[in-house]
Parts: sequence; structure tokens; C-alpha cells
Amino acid sequence: MPTIVPFETLTELFKNLAQKYKGQDKTAFAFKPGADQEYKTVTWDQVDHDVRTMASYMVEHGVNQGDRVAILSENRYEWAVIDLAIQYVGAVNVGLYTSLPPGQCEYILRDSEARLFFVSTSIQLKKAYKIFSRLENLQQVIAFDRPKQDKYLEEPWSILYEKAYDEGESLLDKHRETLRKRSNNAMSEDLATLIYTSGTTGQPKGAMLTHRNIISNVKAAHQMIHIDQNDRCLSFLPLCHSFERTGGYYAMIAAGAEIYYAESVDTVAKNLPEVQPTLMISVPRLFERIYTLVKKNIEEGPDFKKRIFDWALEVGARYADGERGLVSMQKQLADLLVFNKLKQKTGGRIRFFVSGGAALPSEIGNFFMAAGLNILEGYGLTETSPVIAANQLNQERIGTVGKIIPGVTVGIQRLEDNEIVAQVSGEDYPTDIYCEEGEIIVKGPNVMKGYWKREEETNDIIDEDNWLHTGDIGQFVDGRLKITDRIKHMIVNAGGKNVYPGPIEDMYKTSKWIDQMMIVGEKQPYMGALIVPDFEVLEGYADENGLSYDSMEDLVENEEVRELYKKEIKRYSHELASHEKIRAIRVVPEEFTVEGGELTPTLKIKRRVVEDKYHHLIHEMFED
Repeated sequence: MPTIVPFETLTELFKNLAQKYKGQDKTAFAFKPGADQEYKTVTWDQVDHDVRTMASYMVEHGVNQGDRVAILSENRYEWAVIDLAIQYVGAVNVGLYTSLPPGQCEYILRDSEARLFFVSTSIQLKKAYKIFSRLENLQQVIAFDRPKQDKYLEEPWSILYEKAYDEGESLLDKHRETLRKRSNNAMSEDLATLIYTSGTTGQPKGAMLTHRNIISNVKAAHQMIHIDQNDRCLSFLPLCHSFERTGGYYAMIAAGAEIYYAESVDTVAKNLPEVQPTLMISVPRLFERIYTLVKKNIEEGPDFKKRIFDWALEVGARYADGERGLVSMQKQLADLLVFNKLKQKTGGRIRFFVSGGAALPSEIGNFFMAAGLNILEGYGLTETSPVIAANQLNQERIGTVGKIIPGVTVGIQRLEDNEIVAQVSGEDYPTDIYCEEGEIIVKGPNVMKGYWKREEETNDIIDEDNWLHTGDIGQFVDGRLKITDRIKHMIVNAGGKNVYPGPIEDMYKTSKWIDQMMIVGEKQPYMGALIVPDFEVLEGYADENGLSYDSMEDLVENEEVRELYKKEIKRYSHELASHEKIRAIRVVPEEFTVEGGELTPTLKIKRRVVEDKYHHLIHEMFED
């Protein structure tokens, strides 16, 4: 479906939306002013005024075309206002994850040479306070919230957002002509944003995404997936990541859809029934947790409840496969008995979810499909703005990431000799193509300009034929792209066999006993695994069976617990090849988290960090 307005730049997108909805009282965004308050909606007329106000402030404070402006904030309305103001004046958005420590914030601000720095809460302002004196290019810090300590606002370089807003509002007439010229001068090849990759090693690199990169991706997404002005999205993934930025923000406003901000990542379950979204973008972790919770409740219930649930799943799967007649009536009963409760917890209006950022386990995808809550799994990278492929509603193929999007070409390059064994374009789509595994390589208008001030690293990822090398292993199956794993995650055992840990870990995470898992075994005779238990389930088992423990460390070391997990690992092992089977495990006493450094902000495991942290346990596994 075409977008609601025509546009070739993000600046033009905003201006045309403001003009289209002028005087119509059309909701653009909504947020909660406080934890116990109702959602407050913001119309496009108000957005237009707010954006021009903050754009005036930026011009007054010396932000020129091409200058970088940084934002360190959770998802909230002010984030969108500042981003749109940045595009309005022709500057470049530099988004930072709120989980970053001061040192990493300092690195990104220095590398990008940011002039202004917008921060959200006291926690984020404190980081700016620690590093400001060491950043020669940074001129001012603007805080969205009043800090708990006044000292953070006593510096001449710090100011509250509300004061900056008042100043900008008084300057609207002064800078009206400048803003008109700046916004009209925006070109599709201009740099729109630097998105710093949260790599597991080394310093992060700034992917340079132009207006054309992002706009091409937004328009292609609209050709693949129907979104319109009647839709409402709940936003909670970090806006500084390209997945939420393009899919959950630009693509939504390009359809005229409403964006409601979750209070935080932790309140998504609470906000879903309040917001009643029609669609939502997420990473697999959310779906895994919902699935685990449902499965736990069913397994702990009486036998008749389990039989009803299994029957409902079978009916739902048959209905999802296209069976009708008697199955339609059975599906209505299955919804009444089982699935409607789950749908109500998601707000009751979901048309579909979009999943990306990591592989969605097939068992979980099939469960949601059977429930009538379709998940459209897609695939992409920060460096590709980000979408490369996506499933379409009612054409989903669980276990694949769908078809290549319009305008993009994907090749599969064999690792042994670098021969391209398959090449598929989003425009001329074969439905029966199948090929062997290899590295996924990409061409298209969505491919980044390069890494900021990193020519060598740019040349490492984009070759002389303009193919971007993703570092992912995949293949085409029946015309759809299937992802196996990352090249750098591939484990080569002592016998020379290749093991891709991702699909194996995803399979085990469907167990109610396992929350997270990381497989190890490089150059070893067998595979081992570090397991993070579902602590709630494990503690419940311990209480029911009279296991005494003083700490979680005590509990995971209990011999009965160890045997329980060994049996659970063995229960799934018949689905694995001999060289993939897990022969040794260690159960760890704490969750992998972003704050602890084991996860990226998009909840992917930082394997090297985990290996370093639990080196002693890994050594024990193979020493034994």
C-alpha cells in the first residue's frame, strides 16, 4: 500500500504529514505524563509547532546543516520532536542507548563530534555531567526531566527542555525564513543519522544512513505490509536502533498511524491492554516470555486443561493452514476456551506483530499463528536501514524471514570459494528457488553510505562490486530466505564439523525450565552449554520438592537440579545431529542482562563477554 503522503526525504515526510493533517485533530503520538495517569494524545498540529520550536532553538545555538545532534533517551514523545527538528534543520541524529555507561557515551559523542546533547532522566544527565568537560565539540546539554539534584543544572552548559522550548518558541519569527530554506534544501543523499552498532568487540562504529537509505526502506515496507491511518502501534524497542527507528517510527507515521509510547520495557504487558494497539514491533524475547508463561500455566494445571489446550493448538494450526468448514466452527470454540484470553492481554485488537533483531523459534511462531496472533518475521541489519526481507500477512512461512523487499537484491555466496550460488531481486521474484547455504550479501538503495570516519572498516563490509557482506549464513528455500546463524558464531568442533548454535539455542528456549542458553565447544570433541534457568519455575520446583538452599548459587549446584537439566537437555536431543548434541552443561545462577554486559541493547547474547565471565565453568565442562 502506498504511503499516506509522497516524500523523498524525512524532512519532506514530516512537512507533508503536518500539512495533510492540519486542523484535523489527528493523533500522531501518545504518552503517559506519569505512572498513574491516562495516556495523553498529541495531534499533528501540536507536533508541527513543537518541531519548528525546537528547530528554531537549534538554529539559534549554531546547529548547521550536517552537524550532529545526539539523543540519550528512552522512547518518548520528546525523542520524536528532537529527531524531526534535527531533520528539519538539515542536521544528523546520533542516538545513544540508555544502557551505555558514561565512557561509551563519551566515545560516541567525541567520535560523532556532536554539538548538542539531549538527555532524558536524572540518570542520563548525570552521565553528561561526568563527561562534558572532556568533549571539546559539545556545546550544551538539554535535559527532558528536572533532575533530582540541582547541581546538574547549575552549569552554564546545561538547561531544562522546557526552558529551551520557551526560548525556541520566542525565536519562531526570527528563524522562520532560515527554517523554510533549510527544510526545502534537504536532499535524499544527505546524511540523516549515525547509528552506532553495539558490537561485541572493539569500539562501536557509526553506520551512516542517508535520507534515501531510510526512505527506500520505508516505501518498500509499505509495499510488503499493509499499514494505514487507522492503525496504532505500541513503541518500546529502543528508537536509537534502526529496527524501531524505521519500522516502528518512520514507517508508522508514513501511514498516518498513531504511535503510543510504552512507559518502559518492563511495563509492556501492562500497557498493551491500555493502548489496544493494532500492530507492534518486537524482538523474539517478548514472544518467548509470553509462550513460556502460557506453557507453564498449562503444564501446572489439571490434565483436562492440557487436553483442551493441545486440541485448541491443533485446530488453530489447521485453521492457519487454510482449512475451513468444520474447522472454522472448532476454531471459534478454541478461541472461546483458550485463545481469547491471550488476545485480550495483547489489547484485543492486534492485526499482527512484526519480529526482528534475532531468529524467532519456529515452535513459538507456530503457537502464535494457531492463536490467531500472526507474527511477521523479518530480517535486516543496521547497515541496511534495516530491512532486507520480510514475511507478509497470510503468506507467512514459519522458519524463514520471508521474501526480499522491493528494490533490494540478495545473493548467497558460498564460503569455500566465494562463488555466488543464488541471486534474488525483490522485483523479479522466483517462487521455487532453492540453494545451498552461504553468506548473505546485499545490494540496494537501503545499503548504508559507510561507517563514519572508518574507510577501512567500510571496505571490509562493502566489496568492490558494492555487495554488503552481512556476516550471516543463510539459504533460499522455496523462494524465501532462511537464516542459519552468524558466521562468527559458527563453532568448529575438534572433528572439523560446523555447528550453528543459534537454532539449537532457540529450540531449547521453548522449554519451561530454560530462560536463556549459550552453546560452546570450539575445537572441542563435543558441545557444551551454559544455561540460565527460568528462576521462577526452578524455585517453584525446589519449594514443592523440599530442596533447601540459601542462595541461587546453592540451588543451581544442587545435584537434583543438575540431573533435572541434564534430562531436559537429553529430551530434546533426538532432533539434533550427533555432532550437535549437548554432552555437558552448567547451570548459571544469574540472568544474562544488558546492564550486566552479557546482552546487546536488542537482547542478543554477547558471546565473548559470556565466555570470559564463565570461563571457569566452560573449562570444567571439557576438562571433565
